[in-house]
Amino acid sequence: MIGRKKIKFPSSVNISVASFTPTPSLPFCNRKIIVNGPLGSLELPIFPYVDVKIKSPEQIYQESVASGLSDPDEPVPNHSEALVVVEDPSDRKQKMMWGTSRSLLNSMIEGVTEAFTIPIRLVGVGFRATYVKEDNSLVMKLGYANNIVMTVPDGVEVNVPQPQRLLLRGIDKAKVTQFAAMIRSWRKPEPYNLKGVFVADETIKKKEGKKR
Repeated sequence: MIGRKKIKFPSSVNISVASFTPTPSLPFCNRKIIVNGPLGSLELPIFPYVDVKIKSPEQIYQESVASGLSDPDEPVPNHSEALVVVEDPSDRKQKMMWGTSRSLLNSMIEGVTEAFTIPIRLVGVGFRATYVKEDNSLVMKLGYANNIVMTVPDGVEVNVPQPQRLLLRGIDKAKVTQFAAMIRSWRKPEPYNLKGVFVADETIKKKEGKKR
């Protein structure tokens, strides 16, 4: 089960739990997990029955030695561990949220330490993109009469190394993937001419047109 798996994280990351004021979209959440790292900070509202336990390198070392898994002469590990727990693992709702919370926390740790990068390819004659730094916008030519102009959301960086190639980067995986999906929605890949906006390593199988 995913929820039971411990998450190792480096000393450059700090994880804490603080109070959270419920909102209309999250009326039952009263606490939040805060993850601080070299690249920034992220927060995750959690339900009352979800919690996270943190073990320092010293605690990991002491438990390992006490259980006989490590020799006392071995060095203290250079990482900490996070374990997501729920009050009643047998409850179906809590069990589902257990795994979800663990996956989200793992993504947050990865985001604040390495960030997420999603490449995008614009495939089509005349397709091209330009990032306008002055107003933080992405301008794309995708075969329409008018250019597509999109405001880049906060927390997402856009790099255009080539006119038909984009790189999206950010610490929040949800924001980066959502913006990539929005870009793709303007010209979804079509199977007849294999044109469109391709996200990451996306490929499609070519279809043959109707023969007369």
